[in-house]
Amino acid sequence: MTGAKHNPQPTTNNPQPTTHNPQPAIMAKEKPGIPKGTRDFNPLEVSRREYIFSAIKKVFQRHAFMPIETPSMEMLSTLMGKYGEEGDRLIFRILNSGDFVAGIDDENWNSREASRLSALITEKALRYDLTVPFARYVVQHQHHITFPFKRYQIQPVWRADRPQKGRYREFFQCDADVIGSNSLVNEAEFLQVIDEVFDELKIRVVIKINNRKILSGLAEYIGFKDKLIDITTAIDKMEKIGLENVSAELRDRGLSVDAIEKLTPVLQLSGSDQQKLDVLTGILKDSSVGIKGISELREVFNLVSITPLNCNLELDLTLARGLNYYTGAIIEVKALDVLFGSICGGGRYDDLTGIFGLPDVSGVGISFGADRIYDVLNELSGFPASSGTLSQLLAINFGPQEMTYCLPVLTKLRNEGIRCELYPDAVKMKKQMQYADKNNIPFVLVAGASEMEKGVFSLKNMRTGDQMILGADAIASAVRKAE
Repeated sequence: MTGAKHNPQPTTNNPQPTTHNPQPAIMAKEKPGIPKGTRDFNPLEVSRREYIFSAIKKVFQRHAFMPIETPSMEMLSTLMGKYGEEGDRLIFRILNSGDFVAGIDDENWNSREASRLSALITEKALRYDLTVPFARYVVQHQHHITFPFKRYQIQPVWRADRPQKGRYREFFQCDADVIGSNSLVNEAEFLQVIDEVFDELKIRVVIKINNRKILSGLAEYIGFKDKLIDITTAIDKMEKIGLENVSAELRDRGLSVDAIEKLTPVLQLSGSDQQKLDVLTGILKDSSVGIKGISELREVFNLVSITPLNCNLELDLTLARGLNYYTGAIIEVKALDVLFGSICGGGRYDDLTGIFGLPDVSGVGISFGADRIYDVLNELSGFPASSGTLSQLLAINFGPQEMTYCLPVLTKLRNEGIRCELYPDAVKMKKQMQYADKNNIPFVLVAGASEMEKGVFSLKNMRTGDQMILGADAIASAVRKAE
């Protein structure tokens, strides 16, 4: 084996006995690593992620959403068939415990059909998103829920996607949903939530909105009502691959050239949102579902106008969002100052719980992509300086007497909400100061013989170099004032 030490063996037929036990070959140590599309997070990164989670959670709670959590894994049957063909392929399946091939007969094994074999050896999977598990949760706990039910959930999800910038296989979603209400007030409130979150994070965004009923109307208009999923899957890629490639994909999915030519000018409509809706009203006049979608969007725009948003809201007729469960409004958010994919999205789903045995319960929700938001803030240098400060103050350790003098004041500071620590070893002061500098600790507390004799402390501001002589009661306020 490559990298292993080799113990030569005797070449004679009657090897001489040895007086020692042979040593086993030393196996080469494999370099540690993690799966592609996953990441480790250092203390600074975790602190910055918490800054994002905190901003989102604060807005959710301000709008009276309640927290829940669901398991990382769900039954495969819960997840499959809810995300469309492309989404289903990205579900991470979990092999059954024990001898997972024991129940497979030769016919199935020899068929080598991945879908057939997967159904036999996997019963569970990692969740692809938080919305389908939420629908399952609602059905399972329906007798303990008061409708309409407003929930938020901040947990990781997994997708077997090709890793690339801004796209990971393990990532956090920050979801909020209202279920058990048909009111379009909910859509308008979610637009406010999005606006407030990105205002908190100081990210300039545009919110794009469309309605699946309009897309259904367009499928009727071009004569391919039965191809709605194919149409939405293709046109949702418009921004990524362009009109020409979308048209080619539509042809591959069975649409006629005439139908594509009829659809193209609609997807390229320009003008204000109201002008687009006016044009659509004429185009979809014979489609009841299409007119219903237009009416819903008009109402959402009217509701938003009552309490206007700070960010831009734009009707985008190419917005389709590939997930099959959306039935009404669909929403997507893009950062304006950096080229990234969607950093938030969502929409209305009228009967997602119906597949679990609870029909006619409408819901609407949004999901913030915390990892993509992190990348946007990182690229824009948008994190506040304090978001990377885990410790606010370091007490220098000169020895047992000085340590005994400092420990009570550190307890006092912690009780007053100051994050602080004592350097554990009485090493050279230079090394302790380097520790404070490398860990971005803004204040150093010094107590030597002189300070102890006077019953005071020296507080040094590491960012400005200023130094103050203070009593124990004044340290906390001095730290807060300087920050």
